[in-house]
Amino acid sequence: MALAVWPGKPHPLGATWDGRGVNFALFSAHAEKVELCLFDADGQREQARVALPEHSDGVWHGYLPQLRPGQLYGYRVHGPYEPHLGHRFNHHKLLIDPYARQLVGRFQWHDALCGYRVGSSREDLSFDRRDSARYVPKCRVVDPAFTWEGDQPPDIPWPRTVLYEIHPRGYTMQHPEVAEKLRGTLAGLSQPAVVDYIRALGVTAVELLPIHAFLDERFLVERGLRNYWGYNTVGFFAPEPRYLSQNAIHEVKSLVRRCHDAGLEVILDVVYNHSGESDRFGPTVCFRGIDNRSYYRLESHDPRHYVNDTGCGNTLDLTHPRVLQLVLDSLRYWVQEVRVDGFRFDLGVTLGRERHGFDTRSGFFRVLGQDPVLNRVKLIAEPWDIGPGGYQLGGFPWPFAEWNDRYRDSIRRFWRGDGGLLPELARRLHGSSDVFEGSRRRPWASINFITSHDGFTLADLVSYVNRHNEANGENNRDGHGHNHGSNHGVEGPTPDPAIRALRLRQRRNLMATLLLSQGTPMLLGGDEFGRSQQGNNNAYCQDNPLSWPDWTALEGEEREFLDFVRELLRLRTRHPVLRRPRHLHGGETGTHGFRDIQWFGPEGGEPSVDHWHHAHCIGLLLAGDAGEYLAADGSPETDDTLLLVLNAGTLPVRFRLPGAGAWRVLLHTDPESQHPPRLEHHLPLGGRALALLMLDTGANPDTPAGALSPPASP
Repeated sequence: MALAVWPGKPHPLGATWDGRGVNFALFSAHAEKVELCLFDADGQREQARVALPEHSDGVWHGYLPQLRPGQLYGYRVHGPYEPHLGHRFNHHKLLIDPYARQLVGRFQWHDALCGYRVGSSREDLSFDRRDSARYVPKCRVVDPAFTWEGDQPPDIPWPRTVLYEIHPRGYTMQHPEVAEKLRGTLAGLSQPAVVDYIRALGVTAVELLPIHAFLDERFLVERGLRNYWGYNTVGFFAPEPRYLSQNAIHEVKSLVRRCHDAGLEVILDVVYNHSGESDRFGPTVCFRGIDNRSYYRLESHDPRHYVNDTGCGNTLDLTHPRVLQLVLDSLRYWVQEVRVDGFRFDLGVTLGRERHGFDTRSGFFRVLGQDPVLNRVKLIAEPWDIGPGGYQLGGFPWPFAEWNDRYRDSIRRFWRGDGGLLPELARRLHGSSDVFEGSRRRPWASINFITSHDGFTLADLVSYVNRHNEANGENNRDGHGHNHGSNHGVEGPTPDPAIRALRLRQRRNLMATLLLSQGTPMLLGGDEFGRSQQGNNNAYCQDNPLSWPDWTALEGEEREFLDFVRELLRLRTRHPVLRRPRHLHGGETGTHGFRDIQWFGPEGGEPSVDHWHHAHCIGLLLAGDAGEYLAADGSPETDDTLLLVLNAGTLPVRFRLPGAGAWRVLLHTDPESQHPPRLEHHLPLGGRALALLMLDTGANPDTPAGALSPPASP
């Protein structure tokens, strides 16, 4: 197969179709030769190898005028195999282009994927000459053309944002209104029945677990399992092939467009902290074979070993300019070409590490803050990794929001009935000002969540004390050991009506607390109708009905619970006092005499110090006419005055209502409570229950006495 090869250009990196031919550009600072391998339409037969003729500033490049979109390709990179110096080149291994826009086929595990002879005790003393091409997906040249039909991103302000975390495959695997051939794909996720359901729920953004191409770890495949969550990326521009129904790249853009049409933003969970090539005994499928010493952080005293701040075997080196460029180019691609609305960064601390450790002025953070494309989208950090100083909640710079695990654990423990938690509860309800306000960040910077993909579902949180991960094949040693859950008397499912009723009430309490707190709430998909994983709190390898939402659950009490969640979200939308743009400190007083934020005990007035440290019941008042809000159009607006009463104790309370006016009950979680339309003096509230009340503005309340904020320390 004779091919014309021109010098081409060193930019842009990747395979770029210009209407006449394809330019190929690959960075490798230490390579001695780079070969472009072209494959037939099935990716089974290598038709030609072409040495890229030019080398400019570490980039190997060439232009082939005969090629068209659809062409399958990969690379073979020649260079030294010297692991003791950090070099692991092996031209017998077919390599994925880091900038590939699409992969065709799937990884098939075989010893030939490794650059060394598997079984050797010293990978630096053995060299594997077997060809790996048949076991590696092929890259495809794509035509990026797509008709957006006037697409307009919703551009929802942070204070109005409600996140909904779902799995791109599992969410539709059992959906009755999605055609079987589309289930588990992005095309299935974009079906009207699915998008309409999410929109009607009342959330504003879909947060998708990773859709970047990834591989299944070998130990999982050997157990008959697979990587379900997808945190094992090998391609930062290409969608995972198993998520495409007809191998059509436009399915990703179609999903985004349909979500935008429904007023929903799309947030991608992304993994730039490590790659799926694992530690030094892992496969050679991409970065390791292209330029191991440039792409990865290696131990300075022994470059055979990888720095492992991620716990996944390797750590990408974002201090290297070309690796930083790779990450930023990927982010810009998904914003500019695919039009996503933001990102959630897995193990975000790793991305901010310089040689001396985590640094808010790292190259990654500085470039993001200055980039006119990326600093306008939503950026969310998982603020930890396992490296030194790896817990950095509240330590990320503008414009980041952060997953707040202190919120998760505090709310779980409060409703479990743990004592001494009122000061901590108050700070979390308040938007975690103790965490974020010191760096002049707003309440929305706190991503409040009680459940996520990692851990118990909401139904399991109130049904199990212990993890039950036996199906993972790791002797139940994996996953969190401290879940702050309660089974309320019986571990797992039970026919006992009293326990079932209590569990349902606790789910209402937890969900209501989440959606009535200051900050940005995140719901786990399926929690709104009781999805269970049978106590598995680490279902990362369970691509089966254990993890897939069961849509038949939307019957009986689960339909009622779904309606309850929808009402909560409507309340949050209607009442801007529940999503204030700034932290409150009782500094402003409204026309009815209440301050912008006040705390009350059941007896009325400011809770005593003893109450803060020993009681289980508290009232939070938010004065809607104290201070200023911004409406959707940017104009100032006011709101009603709301009172949130939480009682995690087992005994009922008679909560004295503040002021001399009347209150109306908007919502409560105790089905046995019978409230008149208007309450003037006391709120009767059962044990383990919550109520939200609104001041009846037709009354004339006196100025109450109340606390401004919880004690500074528990």
